[in-house]
Amino acid sequence: MPATHPPTITVEGVTLTLVVERKHVKNVNARLRDSTLSVSAPLKMPRKDLDPIILDLARKLVRRRHARQVNVEEDARALAQRVAARFPEPPEVSEVMFVTTQEKRWGSYSTATRTIRLNAALREMPRWVLEAVVAHELAHIAHPNHSPAFWTLTRQVCPTTDRANAFLAGVSWLGHHWDHLPPVERSLLTGVAHPYGETE
Repeated sequence: MPATHPPTITVEGVTLTLVVERKHVKNVNARLRDSTLSVSAPLKMPRKDLDPIILDLARKLVRRRHARQVNVEEDARALAQRVAARFPEPPEVSEVMFVTTQEKRWGSYSTATRTIRLNAALREMPRWVLEAVVAHELAHIAHPNHSPAFWTLTRQVCPTTDRANAFLAGVSWLGHHWDHLPPVERSLLTGVAHPYGETE
């Protein structure tokens, strides 16, 4: 008989070995260890109902693990404190966390906990982009809107603000359109080394 391989699923670009056990339980539970997702599911739950739950739990666990990894690997608090020191009235930064649950915005700041939360994708971007996002969030302490005074303060603290905004707009556009770009265009985009080409 040919050898059978355990089923796999791919979420967030990560391929996991899937182990499903039917048990006398009321809810679906999942545990991620290395590259194995172990799931316990109610005995009588139909597979068509179980599969989307497994995908959702897998996505949450992969993102949670990734968030832990990026926060261990890099201390962004020192960078944020350097940016905060540039303000006329430096705000206090107690903690900076890269998170994978913040999909609609690049960052946020809590005045209650003095914590900056940053979209985990920023960790892979140039430092000047990260600094601009931190400056943006801290400027909201003084100006809770995007008034001219807000932008004046942000640009004063971080002169690369406009460049970073343009960079992030490009990243967002590419993220939304990447799957729809023809292969040739994708290849061309990944091969460009200079923004506007080299002068001859």
